[in-house]
Amino acid sequence: MKLNSETQKKIASEWFKYLQLEMCKEFESLERKAAKRKRIKPSIFKKKIWNKKDPRDGGGQYYLLKKGQIFDQVGINYSKVKGVFPKNFKSKIPGTKNSPSYWASGISIVAHMKNPKIPALHFNTRFIVTSKSWFGGGMDATPSYSDKKEKFFIHEKLRKLCKSNRKNYSIYKKWCDQYFYIKHRKEPRGIGGIFFDYLYKDWKKNFKFVRELGICFLVLSKDVINKKLFLKSNKKQKSDQFVKRRKYVEFNLLYDRGTKFGLNTGGNIDAIFMSLPPLY
Repeated sequence: MKLNSETQKKIASEWFKYLQLEMCKEFESLERKAAKRKRIKPSIFKKKIWNKKDPRDGGGQYYLLKKGQIFDQVGINYSKVKGVFPKNFKSKIPGTKNSPSYWASGISIVAHMKNPKIPALHFNTRFIVTSKSWFGGGMDATPSYSDKKEKFFIHEKLRKLCKSNRKNYSIYKKWCDQYFYIKHRKEPRGIGGIFFDYLYKDWKKNFKFVRELGICFLVLSKDVINKKLFLKSNKKQKSDQFVKRRKYVEFNLLYDRGTKFGLNTGGNIDAIFMSLPPLY
């Protein structure tokens, strides 16, 4: 049975919100594990709820954890909004030729690690509705240091996920490599991952893929972190991580589509920029 548009919206947005809470639980569990070893109080997420200028147009909530034993900063943002695209922006969005109206919901996660040997991790999935509707999203990793085994591990997990959902890993990987490329520096932001957009047609199969990508990111994040949780690092390695973070900021401010979408749809400024790494 084909689901109508309103049912699709409801199911997708509830999944994104559920995944947000699950990610918070798992990341706080990791923080407790690290804090217990040092016999200190663990860092926890702080929650912020926001609404658009007209509350009838929706809003969202984000959780932010700072200065932890694992995370220098990790933000997990969920939103469900509607409205009208600005004239100078709607031409970039499919299905807005006859009407600039939209509905959108999604989740985005950006984790910047305290230990420079653990890569920064990014994930997002979204469902957007204009006169058309589609899923988009992806995940990628940005290490400060090369680790071939870790890179293989991440990409193999994503390859298997794509294969089990009959998605083309090679195309999604290439799209990710092209997207997360810092043009003015002529270098990639990190080791890539997968990136996809405009998944139309079979809503149920695409939603299954989006759900399983969220679960994959949750499990993969824990595995990557646990493998290096108690590795030692030095000041030089932390300094190199700051250099990588500076480039991360450059990409997000100059090229990131999610940042531009949020700014052009009246999103919450703090939620939009939670992806930026801390300066400590």
